[in-house]
Amino acid sequence: MGDEELLVFNGINGATGEYELPPMKPSDIAAVALHEQIGEELWNTLKSKHEQQEAHYGVNADVTDLSQTGWGVIFAAKDTQVDALRDALQPLLALRREQAGEYYKEFSGPDGYRPGDSHLDFLKRQQMGPGPADPTKVPYYLLLVGDPELLPYRFQFSLDVQYAVGRIHFDTLEQYAQYAESVVTAEKSGVKLPRKAVFFGTQSPNDRATTLSARQLVRPLSNELRKKLAHWELKTYIAEQAHKAQLAHLLGGDETPAFLFSASHGMGFPKGDPRQLRHQGALLCSDWPGPQWRKPIPEDFYFSADDLSGDAHLAGMLAFFFACYGAGTPKLDEFAREASHERVEIAPRAFVANLPRRMLSHPKGSALAAVGHVERAWGYSFMWGDAGRQLKVFEDTLEQLLNGYPIGAAMEWFNERYAELSVVLTNEIEDIEYGKKRDDVKLAGLWTADKDARSYIILGDPAVRLPVAQADEKPTARPVITLSDEQRKKLTNPSAPVTAFAEAAADSPPDAETFAVAYGLSDQFSNLQASLRSFTEKLSAALSKAANDIMTLEVKTYTTASLDKITLQDDGAARLRALTYISFDGDMKVYVPEKADGGVDQELWQIHLDVVREAQANRAKFIASMADMATSLLKSLK
Repeated sequence: MGDEELLVFNGINGATGEYELPPMKPSDIAAVALHEQIGEELWNTLKSKHEQQEAHYGVNADVTDLSQTGWGVIFAAKDTQVDALRDALQPLLALRREQAGEYYKEFSGPDGYRPGDSHLDFLKRQQMGPGPADPTKVPYYLLLVGDPELLPYRFQFSLDVQYAVGRIHFDTLEQYAQYAESVVTAEKSGVKLPRKAVFFGTQSPNDRATTLSARQLVRPLSNELRKKLAHWELKTYIAEQAHKAQLAHLLGGDETPAFLFSASHGMGFPKGDPRQLRHQGALLCSDWPGPQWRKPIPEDFYFSADDLSGDAHLAGMLAFFFACYGAGTPKLDEFAREASHERVEIAPRAFVANLPRRMLSHPKGSALAAVGHVERAWGYSFMWGDAGRQLKVFEDTLEQLLNGYPIGAAMEWFNERYAELSVVLTNEIEDIEYGKKRDDVKLAGLWTADKDARSYIILGDPAVRLPVAQADEKPTARPVITLSDEQRKKLTNPSAPVTAFAEAAADSPPDAETFAVAYGLSDQFSNLQASLRSFTEKLSAALSKAANDIMTLEVKTYTTASLDKITLQDDGAARLRALTYISFDGDMKVYVPEKADGGVDQELWQIHLDVVREAQANRAKFIASMADMATSLLKSLK
C-alpha cells in the first residue's frame, strides 16, 4: 500500500515528539471496527434519532426558550459534596429555575447518576424512555456537574444523542462559584461584546494532518461563514500566522474575540508522565517545526492552561477546539491496538482538559463554554474519501452559534451526524458478518468518522449563548467578573479540593526555612524541626502499622434472619455469604454466593461488589492521604 493511502491522525506525543498514532493502513482500523460492540439500548437511541423526521432538535419546542425546553442539572448519586456544589452554583441554578419555571429539574441522590448507569437506566428512573426530550420528565438542556470518574464520558456521549448536554468539573468550590457568577453576569448585566470571531489554524512543514485542517477546514469554513454573517468581523490566522504568541493575544489578551475556532494538533502524554494531567489537550502551534522534530516537545511550542494569564479577559467568550484531547481524556483507550482488542489504560483516571477548565473558572471572568474532543480527533470530521471536503455540519453549527442559538442546540448537527454514522457502521458490520465482502477503506472511514462525531462534547452550561451586541446596538467593554468577599464567605472551604483527584496548586507557598530566617526566627525554627523529627518518628511507626493493616483488603457479606441479635462485637447470628480478599499487589481471592440450585445469587453478589468497590476507593484515599502527609513532613524537615 502506498504511503498516500495511509490514514493520518491528529495528536503529538509530547514526550517523544512523534505522532500519538502513526499513519495506519485502513485494514488495521477495519480490524478494530469489526470488534466493535454497541449496546442494544444505545443502538435503539441512535436508530431513533436517525429516523426522526421532525426538526433536527431533540425536543419539540423553541430551543431558545427555557420555559419550553426545560433545564436540569445532574449530580452523581455517590458524590458526597453535592450540597456544597449546589451552594456554589446557586446563582446559576436560581437563574435557570427562573427561566425554566416548572421545567427546571435537579437530579441528585437516588435520582442522580448511579454507577454503571446507561443513559436509558437514568431516564427510566425519571419515567422517560428513548426519543425526543419531554421536559415534563427530563429537560432538554442538561448540565452534568462533577468528575468524569463519577459521571463517565460514555454516559455523557449517550445522553447527548437526544439531549443538549454540557459538563463542568473544577478543583474548588470557588471555581464553581466563579463560573456560575460569570454566566449570570453575562446574561443579566447586559454584556454586549463586539461581534468578532477568529479562526486559528496551525500548519507545520511536512505535516499532513495540520496541512489538511488548515486548507480544508479552517480557511474554507471561515470564508463560507464570512459570506453568511456580514454583521460579524471574522479574522483568520493560518500557518505561519498561527504561532503561540498570537494565540496568547486571542485567549485573554488584547485581541480576545467573542468566539474562537482553533484547529491544531492536541498534545498527548503517556500515562505516568507528570505533564499529562496538566498539559494533555494543549494546543500545539505553528512554532512546532513538524514531524522531523523527533524529541520531547518544549512548552514554547504549545499553549496550555499554564500560559493563560492571571489577567486574562475571557468573560462571555465561547471557543471550539479541534484537537486531540482538547476537551478531555478517558482512562481507557477507545482505539484498541492490542491483538486481543482489549482497551488499555492511557491515563490514571478520566479527566477534563486543563486549558478549557481554567478558561471556564478564570478569577477575572470565565469563558461561558468550550467545545472540544474527548480522545483523539480525526480528519474524517471534515473530509470523506473521494467525496472530499464535508463542512456542512461545521457551517450550520457555527452559523447558529453566531446567530445567538444556545450552544447545546447548535451542536445538535453533530449529534445527528453521530446517529447517522453509527447506524450505517453497525449495518455495514452486520452485513460483513453475513458474508458481504469487506471494504477496508470504507469500514475504516465509517469507524473513525463515527468515533470522531461521538466524541465532541460541551464543557459548560449547554444553554449559554454568545452575549454580543445586535446590529443596532453599541458594544460594551468585556467586564471583569470576580467573586466578592461576601460570596466567598458563603462557601464552605472555598479553596479546598472538592475531589480526591484535585491537582496541587501551580504556585507553591514560600519555603518554611527561608521564611523563618527572613524574620529572625532561625533558633525557634531549629527547635520546631527537632520537635517535628520526634513527631515524625512516632508518626512513622503509626503509619507502618496502618500500612500493614491495609496490605490485605478483606470484605465479608453476611445474611441474617435476626437483625436484632446482631452487634458490632457479635455477628454469631449471621451467615457468611460472600468473601473477597485483595492483596496490596492486586492478587485477589473471591468466594461467590450460591443459590440452592447451584446458580450464583446475583442480587447478593451485586451488593457485595458495591461494598468491595467502596472499600477499594476508601483504601486508595487513605493511602494517598498517608503519602501526602509523609511527603509534607519530609519536605518540612529538609
